[in-house]
Amino acid sequence: MPRPGAPELAFAGRSNAGKSSAINTLTGRRRLAFVSKTPGRTQLINFFSLGDAAFLVDLPGYGYAGVPAAVRAHWELLVGDYIAQRDSLAGVVIVMDARHPLMPLDRRLIDWLRDAGRPTHVLLTKADKLSRQSAQSTLVKVRRELGKLAPEATVQLFSSLKSEGIDEAAAVLARLALGKQKTPAKGE
Repeated sequence: MPRPGAPELAFAGRSNAGKSSAINTLTGRRRLAFVSKTPGRTQLINFFSLGDAAFLVDLPGYGYAGVPAAVRAHWELLVGDYIAQRDSLAGVVIVMDARHPLMPLDRRLIDWLRDAGRPTHVLLTKADKLSRQSAQSTLVKVRRELGKLAPEATVQLFSSLKSEGIDEAAAVLARLALGKQKTPAKGE
């Protein structure tokens, strides 16, 4: 991992939720994060530099049953340690498929992030696959549920395919990164 310093904005999500596509869309780079139709491809913590300003961090996806239990356990330990201990972590973006939000593993991650005091933003990806009315209804339901699970968490609709929600997501990421720059690291 790079030395702690610049704010890190981590992306977590279930396998096949559109995490890599969201990272590529937000950075304006088509092949920065590897997009695959096969779930479970991201197996390491990948750091993408945004110059001196920040890092986007692609965490391994969770919830994919096709990965051996030992590999899943290693991912949980790797990601768990990173989220719990990384001083430069400014926030975590949880990527959820808008058609299947707040699955049990998503709720578990939200609980854990809340307890760890990590700022959280939820991207409801693949919103283009829902009608506008269904997407808005899903957003309202998820916002209501997050209000109970993690009142400080924020949520939005996002579509890489239709390039929707990019400005809103970029503003949230900038706010998280700026907030971390103003907060001294432990021991300072």
